[in-house]
Amino acid sequence: MSDPAQPPEPTPVPAPFAAPAPPIRILLADDHALVRRGVRLILEREPDLQVVAEAGDGAEAVEAARGTEVDLAVLDIAMPRLTGLQATRELAALKPGLRILMLTMHDNEQYLFQALKAGACGYVLKSVADRDLVAACRAAMRNEPFLYPGAVTALIRNYLDRVRHGEENPDQLLTPREEEVLKLVAEGHSSKDIAEILFISVKTVHRHRANLLHKLGLRDRLELTRYAIRAGLIEP
Repeated sequence: MSDPAQPPEPTPVPAPFAAPAPPIRILLADDHALVRRGVRLILEREPDLQVVAEAGDGAEAVEAARGTEVDLAVLDIAMPRLTGLQATRELAALKPGLRILMLTMHDNEQYLFQALKAGACGYVLKSVADRDLVAACRAAMRNEPFLYPGAVTALIRNYLDRVRHGEENPDQLLTPREEEVLKLVAEGHSSKDIAEILFISVKTVHRHRANLLHKLGLRDRLELTRYAIRAGLIEP
């Protein structure tokens, strides 16, 4: 029998319910619809990942980011109009807080260094996307870099070589904007089309074209196209 003089025990108060965090909103860009479909399936198997926008080239990716709230962009490197590298530079300027991952078939040191310099925080190979991509997305949102083992080896080797020789990488001959214009010229776009894709004036496009010809010592569009192929901006 309980003692009437003792106060009743307090009723336990349940802990407040913690709502799950909203999923990471992802922009996915690849010029092959079948690849996008496969990557989307990999990502959306995870409850914390959601593809909210897709794009078929780099210019579409930049435009999608303007009109959609996204946390993370997953970009292919080799795409029409703007490459993934060029789109990365545009997106990093447009939305400084946006995390960007490169998803590519190219196990290539040059692309790796360019991607990191452009503002990407990770580099994932398509051949192991089913194993690495989800982890890379989560690492990016924790503000951590994600590189496959071969990429880490390449970075260390590059750093040691530069220290050993006391050298820095030479500055690029062309500015990022000039590279964008060069790629679009080589793909056959008119000055008006280029102005619309890059959100600049036709007069500015003409100035960039003149600068390209002068810097590269070239004479016409055909020679610009050949240079773009050699530089890896477009495929032959």
